[in-house]
Amino acid sequence: MSSPAPLPGSRSAAVIGAGLGGLATAIRLQAGGVATTVIEARDDPGGRAGAALHKGMTFPSGPAGLTDRAALDELWALAGTTLEHDIALHRIGPLRRHSWPDGVTFDLHADDADMTREVARAAPGDLAGFEEYQRIARSTLADFRTRPGPEPFHDPREAAAMLPQLGRAQAWRSLGALINAHVRDERLRQALAVPALMDGADPFRASALLAAEHARLRGGGLWWPEGGFGALAAALGRRFEQLGGTVIMGDPVCRIHTLGNRAHEIETQSGWRGRFDAVASSADPAHTWRDLLAGTPHGADMARRTRRRPHAPGLFTVHFALEGTWPGIPPSMVLLGARFRELVEDITVHGVLPQDQIIFLSHPSLCDPTLAPPGKSVFQAQVPVANLAKLPIDWETVGTLLEQRVLAEVGRRLVPDIADRLIARFHVTPRDLALEFNAAHGSGFGIAPQPLLHGRGFHPLRDKTIGNLYFAGAAAAPGGGLPAALAASRACAGLILTE
Repeated sequence: MSSPAPLPGSRSAAVIGAGLGGLATAIRLQAGGVATTVIEARDDPGGRAGAALHKGMTFPSGPAGLTDRAALDELWALAGTTLEHDIALHRIGPLRRHSWPDGVTFDLHADDADMTREVARAAPGDLAGFEEYQRIARSTLADFRTRPGPEPFHDPREAAAMLPQLGRAQAWRSLGALINAHVRDERLRQALAVPALMDGADPFRASALLAAEHARLRGGGLWWPEGGFGALAAALGRRFEQLGGTVIMGDPVCRIHTLGNRAHEIETQSGWRGRFDAVASSADPAHTWRDLLAGTPHGADMARRTRRRPHAPGLFTVHFALEGTWPGIPPSMVLLGARFRELVEDITVHGVLPQDQIIFLSHPSLCDPTLAPPGKSVFQAQVPVANLAKLPIDWETVGTLLEQRVLAEVGRRLVPDIADRLIARFHVTPRDLALEFNAAHGSGFGIAPQPLLHGRGFHPLRDKTIGNLYFAGAAAAPGGGLPAALAASRACAGLILTE
């Protein structure tokens, strides 16, 4: 079986992976006149941003909310309609609550007046410094909004062309150093560093360019797509097909065949084959080079080099449901402990599994009642852990123990009778990410964002040897989460359209 032949004179492209980044790339290509086919291994779109159905409830996976709504509005505009036409969006407020074991909290707000009052309450001596940090963050976002991730430069020449912008961003510093230069209160420092950690970066080593995420969150707000990010991916897929695109689901790509220095043909597990003028992979880069280009010296070499790069932490996720409604637990919350920097170093540097955790707690059913029946609530607790390269433990055994530890901490902090109210629970480990999504080292975010100009980059939008092989979505952005994946997809599609 082969793909339909494109019209004479037209161009064609294949996008490997129907995650949000892959679908965003496909929509841009199809809207730009390139006949595009999306090929996905799983039966449903969304990739890691999907959902599990269990006991009549929907357990969403993926981010706690959408911070880059403008990028999605842009995609729907390309399809000739609006995002709200296809899916309801719920605004989340506060943007995020930070909580410590002694009961102290700090809320991040979109509204400037609310934010000023919160800083004045929690850290009155840092009002001026907080405002200066925000000014730098807004400037950084304006200058680097379309960059596909927080490590945007791979050689000094590219960086030299943007020296004024880099100077304004103080990009030679780490994010932690930038925060500490303007804020003295330790808890406020932690709250400002949390967004980087939630996007797979070590805030004490990655560039201060990551400050842009604070401005993106506060400027654009935090939104929840009704039904979760799996529903958002399904809506994107429908819009792509309405533009004339083709989607192949449940049939993994097993080989990218090359002819000389060109990607010549795509082959899937079922035996389907298709020839395309361009191939954009949103799969893990190491998987693309090691498995999809198996048998080629270039693929083997790039896979080795990529896997040697420092990778972002893994994520251990506990999905659970409780009897009752919990209006006092906001949709997005971070449970912090007595340690922060030392705990981050345990995860990103030392590769140990400490007794304490940082827990990113999502309560999506509070703003989206479609996820659970009346009187029941759905939660997701994500814990950053060392990736499999740093911590090669038996996750089948440790996962059960860590799940109990996470639920016990949520119980101590928020739900004292959690054991009596639990009606469902299950967990996902870094090993699961490695097996189900071919994630190198089980990392939740791919290659780790590094300091500015940290060696040579391994996230080219286009392969340097195979000229028509491109990388899209998270595959082309170190860390950065969904905003970086969407920016990388914009850049990838732009390259293909202008070639």
